[in-house]
Amino acid sequence: MSFRVTIACSRAQGEAIADSDDLLPDVVLVADEPNESRPQEWLIHAYFEHAPTAGELKTLRSLGSGEPRVEELAETDWVTMSQSGLQPIRAGRFYVHTPTVRNVPPGTIPFEIDASLAFGTGQHATTSGCLVALDRLEREGKRFANIADIGTGTGLLAFAALALWPDAKCIATDIDSVAVSVARDNAAINRVKLGHGPGELLLAEADGMDSPLLSARGPFDLIVANILAGPLIDLAPDFVETLDGTIILAGLLDSQVEAVIRAYESEGLTIRDRGIGEWRVLVCERR
Repeated sequence: MSFRVTIACSRAQGEAIADSDDLLPDVVLVADEPNESRPQEWLIHAYFEHAPTAGELKTLRSLGSGEPRVEELAETDWVTMSQSGLQPIRAGRFYVHTPTVRNVPPGTIPFEIDASLAFGTGQHATTSGCLVALDRLEREGKRFANIADIGTGTGLLAFAALALWPDAKCIATDIDSVAVSVARDNAAINRVKLGHGPGELLLAEADGMDSPLLSARGPFDLIVANILAGPLIDLAPDFVETLDGTIILAGLLDSQVEAVIRAYESEGLTIRDRGIGEWRVLVCERR
């Protein structure tokens, strides 16, 4: 049996769990805002494949506020279940839907992304914001020939980039081997050709830019990095070293945007779009 532990937290505590994976390495941690009218009252959910120990519950107490609530769950894929009712997303000219959707609006670029264990179905504002940014760049007449999608998740952003620039070479990487496998399956579903050549997608497991495949493929005229603010700041020198054009940065909250901008301006980049809303998408270029 599996277990879910829920504990109340503040927004700041919920946002901070991305940096807490090493505290509970075998546990899936997610946070959400259950009531939009109470933006500071969040919940942390921890998913266990075993009954949580006293020590693990103590760790969860340190991440949130109050007493954890433990529930025993039936054996199921809770990620898939939670996403099974997702509605299609329209972002720019892209239309992202699950397999249950059959009617695709004419004039759109559709992608079928099944609920899975990888991040990036298009539902989150960071992913849809990246799709809109890609769409806008193409409409502005930008042309890219060598693209990298760092932290690819489901592979969606790499698929979108190849749809807009079909003659480009593209590499998509993720630190999570499960995500790379999911992206490979999604490439087959969406008829994205895998390979090393123009119009093809190369998939690889990599921690940031630490990969011989990325080193061999650079410099890139377009990099898409939909990860988190902390890694975006840490990776700024590595990204800029291999960048010869435009980079899209996402996964950061409005409260984190200035720190990320400082990191990339200090590396000599110009911020051409600061994004809007709670979850920002930045578009930066070499001066």
